[in-house]
Order: sequence, then structure tokens, then C-alpha cells
Amino acid sequence: MTEQAPPGVDPTIPSVARMYDYYLGGKANFPADRAAADRIIQLAPDAREQARRNREFLGRVVRHLRGQGVTQFLDVGAGLPTQENVHQVAGAGARVVYVDNDPTVLAHARALLDRDDALPGREGAPREGAAPGREEAASDVVVMEGDLRDPAAILDAAPLDFTRPVAILLVAVLHFVPDDDETLAIVSEFRSRLKPGGHLVISHIYAGDHTEETVREGAAVYSTTATGSLTGRDPERIARYFEGMELLEPGIVPVEAWRPAVPVEVDLVKPGILGAVGIVG
Repeated sequence: MTEQAPPGVDPTIPSVARMYDYYLGGKANFPADRAAADRIIQLAPDAREQARRNREFLGRVVRHLRGQGVTQFLDVGAGLPTQENVHQVAGAGARVVYVDNDPTVLAHARALLDRDDALPGREGAPREGAAPGREEAASDVVVMEGDLRDPAAILDAAPLDFTRPVAILLVAVLHFVPDDDETLAIVSEFRSRLKPGGHLVISHIYAGDHTEETVREGAAVYSTTATGSLTGRDPERIARYFEGMELLEPGIVPVEAWRPAVPVEVDLVKPGILGAVGIVG
């Protein structure tokens, strides 16, 4: 990354968003991010593959929900733009609100939408209505600053119609909050705004058969980031986030096993990322 850090960003402190960008092969990262991510890759050699699988899970979920008629998406902790962003997958007729509190993420997301606005036929279009790269797939997009730990503020500010179905995406973010009770309170607040037909999408790391030493060393790496923590949770704890909702098949599974094009064996011993989708009946 040759560009200067956005205002308010210390490039010597690793960012979980920029580390994830590095896992995915992106270039929006600094030496400190790469060093931290490389240490995680030493501890978990499939970290890049897990990040890719998580991204593919998000794409499959969004496609499924659009097929079910969902047109509103709230992506909390959206991370840096990469391939197949939510608004690109959702396409025409969808409204997507990206939320993050990382200044680098916000700067890159807004720059992406500004470039989309400059496409032929899009001159003068507002940033919030930026196209994803093709006019025929244009969706209505908003980028806003917000903190996962303050869901009420996000929900109050998000320009979405919560009287209609909304899909709330908490993809690979809850594991950065170490306290179980706090994560339950966060998810409960988001869930409370969903009306019938609304969906909650969660993916979350789990330790599987990683040794306690590996888990501790991984947590130590993430303790140096601006976020400051990483906490794995098992399927039983993740299930509590969907209280009162119906889980879509196949339930809580490794992300690569959530409705893949080719069947994947479910292995809950192997470390990875779990994913699930709930619906309000």
C-alpha cells in the first residue's frame, strides 16, 4: 500500500479490516497489517482460505435472499471493498447500507462509490445511488460510520425501511467482541428491529481442535490491533444469537458447507468459520 493513511489512522497499529484485506489478496494494507496477518497464517495456515470461504458464504447468502425477494441489506462491519461486494451481488432494485468504524474502510468504500458514479450514464448521480460497475446491476448504496457496539445508533441512522424485510449482516465481526453477554445484547438489539421476512446473517470463527496455545497466540496477535481482541465461539453459543428465529437449512455449519454448489462434508472438529442465517417468521 503506497498511499498515505487516511486522517486518524496510525498505520503502525494493525487493523483487522486491513488484515482481512491481506488474507484476501488485497493491497489496502500496511506493513504492520501484513506482519500481524503473516503471524496468524503461521498459526493457522489455512487463514487465507478461510477468509475466501467466508467471502463466498456472504455472496451465496445475498444471492439466496435476493431470490427470496429481500431488497434491503444492512452490512455491519463491512470491511474493505473487494470482489463481489454486497451491492454488486444484490444488484438492481436493492438498497445496501455499509457500516464500519475504520477510517480506512470508510475512505475506500466512498472512493469506490465515487468511481461508480463516474461511469457513463451515471454523471451527477448521488453517491448513495452509486452503481456497482454495470448500469444494469445498479443498486442504491450508502456508506455510513457506525460502531457494532452501539446497534441502536446504527439502526436509528440507517436509511432503511424497517417496516419491510431487512437482512442484517454480521459477517465475521462478533468474534471481535470478547464478552458473551455483550454480543448477545448487541445481536438482540439488531434482531428486535426485524419484521416478518427479515433475516439475520452471522459468521463467526471457532477454534475447533486448535490447541490452547495456538488460541492464546492468535488472540495475542489480535490484541495488538485497534480492535484489540479475538474470541472464538462454538455452535451452541452462536445458536443463542438466533433466539426466536427460524434457522434456514442447513443451520449452523462451516461457511463452506452453507448451500454450496457442490456438497461439502460438515466437519466441526476442524477450526474455521461457522455461518448461519435466521428468518423472522
